[in-house]
Amino acid sequence: MEVRKYEKMGEQVYYEKLENGLHVYLMPKTGFNKTYATFTTKYGSIDNHFIPLGQDEPTHVPDGIAHFLEHKLFEKEDYDVFQKFSAAGASSNAFTSFTRTCYLFSTTSDVEKNLTTLLDFVQAPYFTEATVEKEKGIIEEEIKMYEDNADFKAYFGVLNNLYVNHPIKIDIAGTVESIYEITAADLHVCYETFYHPSNMILFVVGDIEPESLIEVIRANQDAKSYTATHEVKRFFPEEPAHVAIAEREINMQVSIPKVFVGAKGVVCDQMSQEEILKIDLALDVILEMLFGSSSDYYEKILAEELANDSFGFEAIHDAHASFCLVGGDTHEPEALAASIKEKLLSAATLELNEAEFLRIKRKKTGQFLSALNSVEFIANRFTEYAFNGLSLFDVVDVLEDLQLADALTVARDYFKKERLTVLKMVPAG
Repeated sequence: MEVRKYEKMGEQVYYEKLENGLHVYLMPKTGFNKTYATFTTKYGSIDNHFIPLGQDEPTHVPDGIAHFLEHKLFEKEDYDVFQKFSAAGASSNAFTSFTRTCYLFSTTSDVEKNLTTLLDFVQAPYFTEATVEKEKGIIEEEIKMYEDNADFKAYFGVLNNLYVNHPIKIDIAGTVESIYEITAADLHVCYETFYHPSNMILFVVGDIEPESLIEVIRANQDAKSYTATHEVKRFFPEEPAHVAIAEREINMQVSIPKVFVGAKGVVCDQMSQEEILKIDLALDVILEMLFGSSSDYYEKILAEELANDSFGFEAIHDAHASFCLVGGDTHEPEALAASIKEKLLSAATLELNEAEFLRIKRKKTGQFLSALNSVEFIANRFTEYAFNGLSLFDVVDVLEDLQLADALTVARDYFKKERLTVLKMVPAG
């Protein structure tokens, strides 16, 4: 195994690429009670147009199929996955995002046994037409449940305002109509294409012994046969710089209206991963300066009762999509929307304080270092960065090198009138 040392962080990670292409990262954390493992495929809800393994022509699959497949992998013919983990003292779960599907467990004992269970259940799919049909009703209820969630509807409402063509605007679970189009054959095609070990990362963090653990992993993988490693060819539609909808109002059963202003980021699929990370961190810092809980703006809108403490922001910037949204609950939706837009549009020309910029950078660095005490944070974020050819521990160096001019450049590129949208959610009736 290769040992990668991060002296500044006081951490080291053991890495090995197995013969079947699986990337294995083992991170010892001496003295930690909990061990946390993730088995993740680079396959998410936006990957609905690709060339299947062993074929030459691209195919489209129904929306929501990555999430559907996540559900189905937990179903086995002769045992219950959750009970098997529980019997060995572990709790297990999974999630699907726009770009990843992750299966995980946490435990304080029997790491090797639980790790074997994790590898085996993910790498042994079982679904028939009958079980697939049964699952559709379960996922339909899940979709309908989220349709009644105001924050969820607002989030995807903003994405639908922002994007014209990109599949990121579609609910990760798909739609009721799309999931009823899914067949067992579709699931097999997606599984064989995206669940090949060469498209996956196994990450384990905790008080572990890497040398003995890698022997267990090697033996487990050597007992299974796979086709040659391959790179998945994905396709995404062209997306214009402007937003799809400049302003929209939707009705929901909410007691207080909600307002979110979204900003559509620059196209970044031609940038290096280092450039993307730099913009991601710069965007986070500039939004914290403009709208964070210690900003003058935040204090002002609370004092004027334009918003309450639900007010906040979120940003995503990666190779596939880039956006941010700002807002929260308000009794003055028109006024709050206008205020946020004005602040965003003036951001590039504001006389931002260098001392405040440095304070926010230190705050972000401190938050990051503190989060390294969480095995859950380490595992999930390490895998996210690793899929993009980066290390989680690159973050501090990039953040330290970030300059105020970098943040202002991001603001100038991001916050333009044609890139902004407003979503207002008001009480039904």
